[in-house]
Amino acid sequence: QVQLVESGGGLVQPGGSLRLSCVASGSISSIYPMGWYRQAPGKQRELVAIISSDNSNYGESVKGRFAISRDNAKNTVYLQMNSLKAEDTAVYYCYYRDYVGSRYWGQGTQVTVSP
Repeated sequence: QVQLVESGGGLVQPGGSLRLSCVASGSISSIYPMGWYRQAPGKQRELVAIISSDNSNYGESVKGRFAISRDNAKNTVYLQMNSLKAEDTAVYYCYYRDYVGSRYWGQGTQVTVSP
């Protein structure tokens, strides 16, 4: 089993920055993808950023503003969010997919961008 615990969400003004962290426990391998999705009220969950052993991918709306990184020794993935906008407001979920394709989710952390 895999457990994911997020932290770092909160309230920030437009143009500000936040860094999210997600610590994974259980059967984790650095080979398989780990990352972040988000869901705003009334909208579908969408990809924010994901990282595997050899590449990373970003949702179109966050390219150039967000950066994902991973510390495999700590089983931790980070999301550095810069130049935040009101439309970035959402619950951010950590994600991991294992070798058989099973998907795991964290409990979510709220990010609110407001003056």
